[in-house]
Amino acid sequence: MVKQSQKEEAAASAGTTRPAVTLLVLCASAFMAGLDVFIVNVAFDDIGRDFPGSSLADLSWILNAYAIVYAALLVPLGGLADRFGSKRAFLAGLGLFTAASAACAASPGLWFLVAFRIAQAAGAAALTPASLGLLLAATPPDKRARAVRVWSTSGALSAAAGPALGGLLVESAWQWVFLVNVPVGVLALAAGARRLPRISRPASSGRVPDLFGGLLLAITVGTLSLTLVKGPEWGWTSVNTCLGYLVTAATAGVFRYRTARHPVPLVAPSLFRTSTFTWSNVTGLLYNVAFGANILAMILWMQQAWGYSSVRTGLAVAPGPLMVPVAAALAQRVSRHASPRAISSAGSLLFALSAVLLVLDIGTQPHYASTILPSLLISGAGVGLILPTVLASATVALPSTQASTGSAVVSMSLQIGNSIGVALLIAALTRHSSSHSSATDFVHGWWIVTGAAVLASLTAWGMAPLTRADDSRSAGASRRAPHAGH
Repeated sequence: MVKQSQKEEAAASAGTTRPAVTLLVLCASAFMAGLDVFIVNVAFDDIGRDFPGSSLADLSWILNAYAIVYAALLVPLGGLADRFGSKRAFLAGLGLFTAASAACAASPGLWFLVAFRIAQAAGAAALTPASLGLLLAATPPDKRARAVRVWSTSGALSAAAGPALGGLLVESAWQWVFLVNVPVGVLALAAGARRLPRISRPASSGRVPDLFGGLLLAITVGTLSLTLVKGPEWGWTSVNTCLGYLVTAATAGVFRYRTARHPVPLVAPSLFRTSTFTWSNVTGLLYNVAFGANILAMILWMQQAWGYSSVRTGLAVAPGPLMVPVAAALAQRVSRHASPRAISSAGSLLFALSAVLLVLDIGTQPHYASTILPSLLISGAGVGLILPTVLASATVALPSTQASTGSAVVSMSLQIGNSIGVALLIAALTRHSSSHSSATDFVHGWWIVTGAAVLASLTAWGMAPLTRADDSRSAGASRRAPHAGH
């Protein structure tokens, strides 16, 4: 009986028991965390009516606070997850995110809501890298690429489905934008505590990582995100903007210096010596510049130029998300014959094509079926091809000791790209002092989308094909790491 119990524990540690439950819990949680980056966009008007006296600039912090804190904490919390246990980090982050979601719905004022959104972002930043770290460590090497594609498809769906789901929920009350997370979070916590496997930790897990380096990185990413978000309002050559870039450059330099010399750096320098990891991050960042600008431009165009309501806008963008899993399944099938670089490049070019269609045929008279719909279908196909492929290429060969940190770096790159895309679009739409942007301003915005997507298609060719040797090194690192309970 003792030997049998030991065998069962070993199987659980390897992640071979109930892999479907593990994947479901991790995907549901990642979907929920990603959803809250985008789902609130269409609830602004309703929230503003419930909190009289709130300006648009004040309301924007419901989005900005979440995006900035989420991006800033991803890598520090991912590093702590690698050192002290991915399962613990995942469950703690999920618990905080779920509780903060309920608190957001019960907020008595705008700034209470912003504060609870910050707590939400901290929980999301803990659970996102930990969930992918768990998935990588719990999945046999030969099945990792497929598992990561499924996980990343859920993330892509959350980003694309946010406005659609938000529009439907706001029809009842804006509080449902946050309450929808509570039952999903509670179920995922219950299932995760019982079913998620115990994953190995490095022998040096007792050594504390560079916490000051983590603080420096959080300041770097937070300041950069804040500067990008506020740049259009402050002015790109203003004192505040220049100070923001100066602080970003200074803290980034000190972080790099400490990383090269600290005995337990937050981000191992060896991660960026792998060309696939580096170029996957670059490609993901450029792709998300295009994605962040495109989805916001579509929403603003339909609401400002065509007069669509929140619900109608949400339903109008829904066909895009529906194409994501279809294209992701196609990418999985063709990945046996085509390299990740080719699939990612093709997805980026499709995304660029979707923006060009809008540039050539957009008009102030609503023609949804002939303009927005084809663009949505093509861009959704592009998302399904590029995002799962980039995430899989960047993370599938990471050793278990760096899985959460490496995945956090990728997620951080995506968030920074999204912030850049939104900032560039806002800059294009606010070039003039009029209260509403002109069609020409939107065209400039979609040319930005096109340019970023084309650049992503080029950088994708720097991603080297994943080889069996990569899988073997990853598997060997997992076997060498001793098992420890979480």
